Amino acid sequence: MTLSPGLLAAGLLTITAFAQTPENLVVEGVPPFPPKLREEVAPYFTARRARFQSWHPERRELLITTRFTPQLHVVNAPGGTAKQITFVSEPVARGQFRPVHGDCLVLSHDIGGGEFYQLYRLDIADGHMTLLTDGKSRNMGAIWSPKGNWLAYTSTKRTGKDNDVWIVNPLQPSSARLLHEVSGGGWRVEAWSHDESKLLLTEEISVNESRLFLLDVESGRRTEVTAANEKSVSYVQGDFSDGDKTLFVTTDRESEYQRLVEMDFSGRIVRVLTEQLKWDVEEFDLSSDAKTIAFVTNEDGSGVLRFCEAKSGKALKGPTLPMGIPSGLQWHENGRDLGFNFITAKSPNDAWSVDFATLAVTRWTKSSPGGIDPEGFVEPELVKSKSFDGLQISAFAYRPDPRKFPGQRPVIVDIHGGPEGQSRPGFQGRGNFYINEMGIAIIYPNVRGSTGFGKTFVALDDGFKREDSVRDLAAVFDFIKKDPNLDASRIAVAGGSYGGYMSLASMVHYADQVRCGIDVVGISNFLTFLKDTQDYRRDLRRVEYGDERDPKMAEFLERISPTRNARKIKKPLFVVQGKNDPRVPLSESEQMVKAIRDQGGTVWYLMAKDEGHGFAKKRNADFQFLATIQFYREFLLNDPPAIGSSTGGEAPLP
Repeated sequence: MTLSPGLLAAGLLTITAFAQTPENLVVEGVPPFPPKLREEVAPYFTARRARFQSWHPERRELLITTRFTPQLHVVNAPGGTAKQITFVSEPVARGQFRPVHGDCLVLSHDIGGGEFYQLYRLDIADGHMTLLTDGKSRNMGAIWSPKGNWLAYTSTKRTGKDNDVWIVNPLQPSSARLLHEVSGGGWRVEAWSHDESKLLLTEEISVNESRLFLLDVESGRRTEVTAANEKSVSYVQGDFSDGDKTLFVTTDRESEYQRLVEMDFSGRIVRVLTEQLKWDVEEFDLSSDAKTIAFVTNEDGSGVLRFCEAKSGKALKGPTLPMGIPSGLQWHENGRDLGFNFITAKSPNDAWSVDFATLAVTRWTKSSPGGIDPEGFVEPELVKSKSFDGLQISAFAYRPDPRKFPGQRPVIVDIHGGPEGQSRPGFQGRGNFYINEMGIAIIYPNVRGSTGFGKTFVALDDGFKREDSVRDLAAVFDFIKKDPNLDASRIAVAGGSYGGYMSLASMVHYADQVRCGIDVVGISNFLTFLKDTQDYRRDLRRVEYGDERDPKMAEFLERISPTRNARKIKKPLFVVQGKNDPRVPLSESEQMVKAIRDQGGTVWYLMAKDEGHGFAKKRNADFQFLATIQFYREFLLNDPPAIGSSTGGEAPLP
């Protein structure tokens, strides 16, 4: 057989291009990237973000991590240069200065996205790092004691699945000891008492149910704060009040929403501090002098930063912030500065602070949104629609500029994970390329099961009601049909983790309404997922999805699983997976890809050997983004690259 010169050249070009694909990536079905794509996308690749981690206890300086260099940096003044202080090969997840002293910090990181985090002490003077954990188990939620003498955390070291409570003096790693054995993976350390004699623990049963306990540090004896027979009550956060006589906690007891309350050690609510607010209090922090509480309320997805007196609950005046989402609240030990993260539709996440005395707001870092004027980024529109049973479903819609893209626009329906998550009006980052350069609208729905809308709403998709959340998407599609500026004939569905399942389920149930779909680390079969997910997660997931050991539940979960219904998926699918994912294992994506191929469907597949639950490394994320643009161009916009004119499959941008 003799190939024409044109076909031979095209073939050689493709082979050369894909030979440049990094060895850590498995790429199947993804066509070569057009030569101009890298140039088009370049401004969006340079977007950065910074995350506030900790205050230095003696100086007014911050510890941050960044997206561009996912290591710890110190910023000694607002707008100052970020000085990098860690240089490990993996992204650093957390870092906390030692209280009072500030001579060292404790950080955590995993390997390859596996989420088996190890704890290290970093000495500020010489940068020396010391491993504090065993290098193998999963160690989470490390919290310094108030005087900086001890570190409390949970570890699976004993059994591989139970989150036992450990303490260690980080200055003496050999002092690490198992303080308290527990059963299950839902345990975490909430807080130390001010006198360092007690720990507050939470046992999470599900998103709707948890319990509080006190743990005596000297004896390791545990006592209940909340009753074991208390059902459908959640405690999200807790801390000790001044004098260690009561607790401040957020709970939905006797309420649809998470309220900030004061509680005694017998579990009795002494008073409600946020009685008048009909929104979830999603986090809080008590000032070092224990006089003031800063907290954030989730109001239709936006976050509002508020203050109140700890003693009386009296509301205090807070700062004026643009529409966005504050998070990660932490008071400086000076009792005046409150540090936090803040993100808006027009600016990526950055480290901010507010002076409680003057309410002056300071932006410490100013991460570049890339080579694009942020004023060109669109603000989201909150839209609402009624579902099949009359339940109100909301969503955030981002629309392209009609002057640049007139007429009806194609739509990406991007469904959040969790499922106990929530789509919120944050910075789109690279997603702005779809809106500003491709003219695609993006809709982020909050179907039943989402948090932020009350505990009844979040439980409406549990167990046998799982597909009711999929039925909610019909309301989103109806909204698109009725909107004169949106094109209901060009809809793509996308999602990650549980959102990946929702994307697959949408392609099953709404095959005639969607053009294509993207599944990122998604569940493809609930039975195999529950069998293969990490042991420390399984019981928590059974409460949400259903216990597969019950024959009726097993039959239901098998029946609704996308792999069982792959024959109904008639449109192109793109599957993305990390090999080391401890939550949704690699096998979930592999079996979905096989199921689609077995019935002759079109599927692209991208797998990173050095990633876990999503792509964290920039080179991998860059490649994924380029491939996603290709996918939408070919199957949503019907604009595939010209044959023989591409050099795609190149190594991702550095």
